[in-house]
Amino acid sequence: MKIQTGYLYHIKDEFFNVVNDDKLMTNHERGKKRPTYFTIKDRDILWFIPLSSKVDKYKKIIDNKVKKYGRCDTILIREILGKDSAILLQNAFPTLEKYIDHAHLLDNGKPAKVVESLKDEILQNFKYLLKLKSKGINLFFTDIDSIKEKMMEELK
Repeated sequence: MKIQTGYLYHIKDEFFNVVNDDKLMTNHERGKKRPTYFTIKDRDILWFIPLSSKVDKYKKIIDNKVKKYGRCDTILIREILGKDSAILLQNAFPTLEKYIDHAHLLDNGKPAKVVESLKDEILQNFKYLLKLKSKGINLFFTDIDSIKEKMMEELK
């Protein structure tokens, strides 16, 4: 499987067992494979950013952050595949290709991807959050450094 930035994928349960981080979003919801992840390919590491259909829930969180801080860079509400989705940058985590279960497929059987302008916006926000983290301002819920270290160890 060719993994590309901007495409949507699902992750194997095995990843959650290996990483064992209670801050990660759960992989199943009512028997369905969830969530779908926007993927960023960064050499051997993949960054997965969860997407959620619970838009109203996240709109409230965004509104609260904007009232408190004047902005919200950790959650975006955008249209993906014809439906509004919450893009949860705050829940991003690194993983490896071997933990991808499958690509999210369109009705025509082709792998799903986001439009180029949205891909660029997500990448820009993600890089900004990584830059803040490097300056000591961590807005990620998971311990991305620890998870990345585990993934790098697996590559050795």
